[in-house]
This record gives sequence, structure tokens and C-alpha cells, in this order.
Amino acid sequence: MPAITDAVRTPAFSVPLAALLSRDDLALRLAVAPDVPGLVIHGAHASEMSDPYPYLLGGELLLTAGLHIAERTGTAAGEGDLPCSGEADDLSDYFDDYVRRVVAAGGAALGFGLAPVHDTVPQALVAACERHGLPLLEVPPQTTFAAVARAVWQLMAQARLEELRRVSHAQQSLVTAASSPDPVPSVLRRLAARLGGWAALYGSRGTEIMSAGREPPEAGRVALADLACLLIGHTSSTATDTIGGVHLSAYALGAGEDDLVLGFATEHRESGDQTIASVGAVLLALLTGGRHGDTGAARTSALVRLLLGAGPEEVAPLLGGQEWVVVHARPDSGVVDPAAAGRLGAALGSALVDAAGGVGGAAGAGGGGDVVRILLPACHETSRQPGWTLGVSAPVAPRHWAAAEAQAARALTRALGTRTALVSHTASDVLIHLATDAGSEAQAHAVLAPVQAVPALAGTLRTWLSLHGSWDRTAAALSVHRNTVRQRISRCADLLNADLDDPDIRMALWFALRRASAGCGSTPS
Repeated sequence: MPAITDAVRTPAFSVPLAALLSRDDLALRLAVAPDVPGLVIHGAHASEMSDPYPYLLGGELLLTAGLHIAERTGTAAGEGDLPCSGEADDLSDYFDDYVRRVVAAGGAALGFGLAPVHDTVPQALVAACERHGLPLLEVPPQTTFAAVARAVWQLMAQARLEELRRVSHAQQSLVTAASSPDPVPSVLRRLAARLGGWAALYGSRGTEIMSAGREPPEAGRVALADLACLLIGHTSSTATDTIGGVHLSAYALGAGEDDLVLGFATEHRESGDQTIASVGAVLLALLTGGRHGDTGAARTSALVRLLLGAGPEEVAPLLGGQEWVVVHARPDSGVVDPAAAGRLGAALGSALVDAAGGVGGAAGAGGGGDVVRILLPACHETSRQPGWTLGVSAPVAPRHWAAAEAQAARALTRALGTRTALVSHTASDVLIHLATDAGSEAQAHAVLAPVQAVPALAGTLRTWLSLHGSWDRTAAALSVHRNTVRQRISRCADLLNADLDDPDIRMALWFALRRASAGCGSTPS
């Protein structure tokens, strides 16, 4: 069934397990290989605890030399394999419980070192991993756990760099195509080439206007046209589906009945495809705006009305958005280039760009003309942009634009202070209404889903909130180290895209947890 969304969250950088296995310098061997295509890991962690659950955040490759097994059986280091006598049944239960806890904590794979404790991987451990579907890697004696962890971080850094380069090159290529004599077909051809598939522009009722690239099978082509029809006049901006292994996505270029829709059909999806497609959608929306709604005239009319005393809520309909975010952006160079500011606005999805946002006492980091301000419809995704640091407000109605301006300024200050490419202010009202709306249990579960998918994270967040954000008391309550609590709460903040230093956000999350738990017949304690 097609999924219609207002924005698509950019996934965190990860490492395909296959890429780690292909490293000749590590010589890792896959002892248990569950049928999980495209399995990825988000880090590596070494632990000799018999219960690693409290120390995992989710997505890790857990590395162990089996010292906890030797301690349980009384086998000294270097004495070889586990006993094969009457202890076998107990060890089978032990391994089953150990693997079950790793899976419950969200562990992605288990790496077992063959030195110095064990000469071979215990067969009972192999059987437990097979039962629970946990990939098991054999780490040879010459490969240290530090080398495995370093390889994981190297691959993650490489993936991030490659994505930034790919997105940057694609943006430059699309902007060049948009300035060509025949811009719309040129942009479509570049999009199809960059995404390795088919790109099409649809009018009302899903009528195909023009297309470029490698055509999908007939079923995929029909399904993409149907997907485009779903967005005609729809307030959401994107829709996705998969038909016969072909990935389909559609982007509304406006919110009116006569606006166009951009569609893609690709056989695979790569990191960065969402950003490239969004840039293309913005450029095509700008290129076709004059023929579909005269957006330039609408912006001019809105400005005149504001100057003559109209309120924001009166002029907002002319700009084509229901809710808005304010973006404060500072270039890494520290100097604003108006042309670069325009390209940034196009990449984010708005022509409402103030390239001198820090002038005249505006709330911008730096206090001068070094901040770009962008007013952006909330239906567009705000993603990291190479060469810029971004602070993003919560989605607000037009009457709250001034408050959103202050939120964006504070978010940019936090982004610069923490050297983070993008920091968003998450509106507590969106979460608070989940606690008061009688029919919001499903919405609460949807908001909390990234955290609830990992029980260790959900439990830590619930306990931490109930103890008013105390690291020490939470650590004592969960019998974990306070640093583990900090790491888990940081992971929760990333997954929820929330500033957990904001007391309003903490309160809102607590209400959301209560609503979600109420739907299951319990409340957080």
C-alpha cells in the first residue's frame, strides 16, 4: 500500500555487513548467515559481560572473546573448547539466553574471537544464533577487536563522505541543467541519470507530460501514475510504493488541483537519493511555477499586503503552505554569497530567502550579515546541506512566524556550539496533543516507533524522564553505568529528532509515552 508522508527522514550512516566481511585485512568469516538481505551495522562494541543488554544501543556488531563463558564453566584462558559432558544442556540454555538478550537489545550481529580463550566457536552458540536469526562472525586470532571497530568507523566515514560528494555533484549538475535553454526536460534527464532509473512529470489526473530515463515495466509505470494521482491537491508532499521490486516515489510540486507531480521509478535506492530527488522537485517546482499558479506574482502580492498592514495568516495562503518552518543557515566560510543563498533555498524547497538575515539586529548567530533566513513550507524536508550549518524551527502556523524565528536562531546557536550540521527545534505541542486527543494512541506509537523498536532505549527514556533527567538515579534504577544512560538518551534524541535538554520537550515526550502505554493497557512508571 502506498505510503504518503510530509517528509522522509534521512537515515543515519551505516555499514553493510558485507562490506566489513570483504575486508581482506580482517579475514572475518560468517559462521551464521540469516537470510537478511542488506543487513547493516551502526557501530562496534566489545563486551565480555554475560548480559550485554544494558550496554547496547541497537545496531551494533557485538564483539566477545567468550571470557564470560570461560568464567561460567571454569575453563581457563587457552585451555580450548567448552566441556562436552553433562554441562552441555546448561550451556545450551546459557547461550540461548545470551543471544536472546543481544537480539532484544537491538544487536545487529555477534563477532566471536578465537583467541585467547577459545580455539573454535562453540557449537551451542552457533545453534543459538541460528535459532534467533543473529548473524555470527568468526574473528581470527590475528585480528584484534580494535581493528574491527576501526574498520567499522572508517567505512562509516567513507560512506558519509561519498554521499556528500554524490549529493553535491548532483546538485551542481541539476542547477546547471535548470539554467539551460530547455530546463525542464534537461532537469528530468539529469535526475533519471543520477538516480539510475526513470523520471516523469505528471499533470492533473496522473497524465504523463514528459519523461526521461530507463522505462520501468508496464505495471510499475501504471502504479507510478496512480501514485502521482494520490498527490494531486493533497497537502502531503511525497508518496512511496514498491511494485515488483521497483521502487516508486512521487513529489508534489504544489498543493493545488492543477499543480504537477514528479515521479521516479528505480530498481534500487541508495543513501542520498532522497536529497537528490528533493532538489530536483524544488527546481522543477520553480521552473513550472509560472505556468501553474504564478507563484512569483503570489509572493509579490503577499509582500505588498504585509507592507500595507495585513497579518501573516492573511498572506500565507498566497505562498502555498499550511504550516511553516524558519531556517537559519550559516555558511562554513562565514560569508554569505547571495547566489549560494539562492541555491540553498532551492535545495531546501523555497524561494523565500533572506540573504542578509543577520543584518539589522535579527536573531542570528554571529550578529552580522552571516546568516541566511529561509521561510519554508513544513511539507518540505529540511536536510543537511554541504557547506552550511542549519538551525530549524518547529512547524508553526503563520501567526507564530516570529516565535519560529527565535526557535531557528536558538537552534543555529546550538548547532554551531556543538559543531552539528543541522539542529531542529521540535514543537512540544505536536507531542502534547497526543496525550489529550482521545484517538491518538496510534499516532503516539508512530512518533515513538524509532525508540520503541529497541526495548533498551525505550526503557531508559521512560525511566530517565520519570526521574527528572537524573543520570545517576537512572543508572542506579537500571543497574547500568551513567555513561550508558547518557549514550542511550543521546541516541533517543537523534532517533526522535528532539532536543531533550528542553523541559517542554521532556514533558511532551512523557505525555506521548503515557498515551502510547495507555493504548497497551498500562502507563509508564
